[in-house]
Amino acid sequence: MTDLVEPLGGSLVAQRRPVTGYSMAVAGATLFAFNGTVAKVMLRAGLTPATLTEFRSTASLLLLLVGVLFAGPARLRVHRSELPLLALFGAAGFTFVQWFYFIAISRLPVGIALLIEYLAPLMVALYARFVLHQAVRNRAWVGLGLALVGLTAVAQVRGNASLDVVGVTAAIGAAGALTIYYLAGERLLRNRDVLSLTTWGLGFASAVSAVLAPWWHFPWPTLQKSATIAAFGHSITQQVWVLGAWLVVFGTVLPFLLVVGCLRHLRATQAGIVGMTEPVIAAVVAYFVLSESLSPTQLVGGAIVLTAVVLAETSRPEISA
Repeated sequence: MTDLVEPLGGSLVAQRRPVTGYSMAVAGATLFAFNGTVAKVMLRAGLTPATLTEFRSTASLLLLLVGVLFAGPARLRVHRSELPLLALFGAAGFTFVQWFYFIAISRLPVGIALLIEYLAPLMVALYARFVLHQAVRNRAWVGLGLALVGLTAVAQVRGNASLDVVGVTAAIGAAGALTIYYLAGERLLRNRDVLSLTTWGLGFASAVSAVLAPWWHFPWPTLQKSATIAAFGHSITQQVWVLGAWLVVFGTVLPFLLVVGCLRHLRATQAGIVGMTEPVIAAVVAYFVLSESLSPTQLVGGAIVLTAVVLAETSRPEISA
């Protein structure tokens, strides 16, 4: 998911090769977009949201630790004063974003779950205005109104269909946790680089996940099960552990590097707006692989929500390098 990296580039803002930057941002968002479908297949195979969160966090941490060993272990040095905020960053920004998201997609279409989660930039704008007392452009209020209209259409509150209450609540929880991720990450990056911050975040996330789902209870036999993915009239059968490897390498570490890399060429706001393609691509992938379809009303509502999020993304002043 893009929600794992975008705000971490605040100190990397630069504009050198915009075409390269946009290409990397789109590639990263596309890889993140496949996560929902891959994760949903793994959930259907028998993993729970808690165990899948634990698997993704811990395996990604191990890969990043290898990278840190090559980049320089000294960058992991930490001041005692940083630990509380790092713990909050890891627990909320990694553990609970993923956990709530996995609960949401187990009960809702992937596209709808992501649309609700992507309300986080709007929550950030509201927090900046009312808690931090920062200047926020008027477009934030327009975005808030549009988000409410769009979500009403997505939920089809006047139609015969209704969304799962637990799923919607979990998606809102993911948006709230993602908001904490944005705000804590922005503050921590004032004195810490992206790689070390993410490694520490995943470290705390892995620890919290181990409490939620102790490793001695992890359903290891489930990883040996076969799961079938159907797309374009063809079926592909793979063991669950293969899908897990894809989720970690191509769904977490690689897109993370792409999106962070794009922030060397784009402003954070530009990268964030490109990231809005993730729910769209995720919905298309889920349509072909999981046969999840949205009604015309929901599609219009989704477009309104994305417009609202773009307004929220551009409502705060750009952070300087």
